[in-house]
Amino acid sequence: MTNRFFNLSITQCQQARLARDSRFDGHFFIAVKTTGIFCRPICPATAPKEENVEYFGKSAQAIQAGYRPCLRCRPDSAPNSWPWLGVETTFQRAIQLIENGELNSTKLPDLCERLGISERYLRQLFQRHLGLPPKKYALYQQVMFAKQLLHNSQLQIQDIAFACGFNSIRRFNDAFVKTFQLTPNKMRKNSTASAHQSTLSLSFRPPFNWAHLLNFYRLRALEGIEEVGEHYYQRTFQTDQAKGWFKISMGKNNTLNVEFEISDIKQLHALVVNIRRIFDLDADIQVIEEHLSKAHLPIPPMQSGIRTPGVWNTWEAGIRAIFGQQISVKAAIQQLNSFVKQFNPHNKISAQFYFPTPLQVASTDLSVLKMPQSRKNTIKNFANYMIDHGHEHPNTWLAIKGIGPWTIEYAKLRGLSDPNCFLNTDLVIKKVLEKLPLFNEKTVAPWGSYATFHCWNTEC
Repeated sequence: MTNRFFNLSITQCQQARLARDSRFDGHFFIAVKTTGIFCRPICPATAPKEENVEYFGKSAQAIQAGYRPCLRCRPDSAPNSWPWLGVETTFQRAIQLIENGELNSTKLPDLCERLGISERYLRQLFQRHLGLPPKKYALYQQVMFAKQLLHNSQLQIQDIAFACGFNSIRRFNDAFVKTFQLTPNKMRKNSTASAHQSTLSLSFRPPFNWAHLLNFYRLRALEGIEEVGEHYYQRTFQTDQAKGWFKISMGKNNTLNVEFEISDIKQLHALVVNIRRIFDLDADIQVIEEHLSKAHLPIPPMQSGIRTPGVWNTWEAGIRAIFGQQISVKAAIQQLNSFVKQFNPHNKISAQFYFPTPLQVASTDLSVLKMPQSRKNTIKNFANYMIDHGHEHPNTWLAIKGIGPWTIEYAKLRGLSDPNCFLNTDLVIKKVLEKLPLFNEKTVAPWGSYATFHCWNTEC
């Protein structure tokens, strides 16, 4: 029996697996020596004897050790594991970038340059903490995502291969068989799930306050881009590589159902990564709410499970923040709708209506907007800045006239889903701070973003 993870004891893992405690789902994986299979802590199969069990912090470690994923509990669909305590920040960032598909389109030296470290040091970090090289870890992420698509969609095998970052069917088949000892076709035949071609299910840890999330989006929905029904959220999106739309609804067994269309299947992984961020699917809400309660922020039972509702990217978040400066949510959305309609050539709701790009805004007359000229200038300046610096961190926006700390924090809150953005200069939050003297920015850290949304909940 070994312990190959960093923030749980053997005893905690024993108790969690025997209780099938969903709070630990994704925190670690259970490998059974007698079967050669690894499972999630919530697997419904008969619990094995402790002497036959091996624990791993990451599914990739279990695969590296020669175990195959359980077809019953499907480790490929487990929520991403909690950030490891005490692990180097650089390593955490490397893990996140690789899990987001960074090595699908770039080479290892480029990743190291982005991290500001040498290849040798990155390999040392992975060997020390995971026991496998970064390229192999990236390969395991690819095949685990492929396994998820085989179970949860009817996409053609070729499309799945490209969606997972493989450049050929042969290379995909070779990697899949080498990892799972099954061909992709055999894996799909063994699956009991029934799904449509363009549907997925994404897991999360409960609780999840879906009603709060929909209400928040409903009050801020942009006509022709977003649609919020009684039980679903839908929107269009566009990047430099692809366009499309997705629709999210609550599924069974702590999952969200995702319907989608995308113009380039190679960008599907990036879409899934962004959806997980936007809907905050990887948060351990029970841990966060316990912390906020100790920080003297009362959380009524009906408020439990509040996530941080994101938007597509920092550009959109920045525009929303600029329009929302010093006016109500309702007034800001009215102006935003007038703004985005300028970029709809038919001036009506359309399935092909997308949020305008920086280049479109920079070249458009904004005189129709009913707002101070100084704010129109800010929008123009922001658009021109983002054309050349769109991938830079929002902290650099202070150089733009008309953009201050509140706008930047809002963009980080909703465009980056930063977990620790406490907007203590916001008027609603100021009122809450007056009522709760022991509640402040320091006590809620590192979960200031969740505190912000709990404070906003009375008005959102």
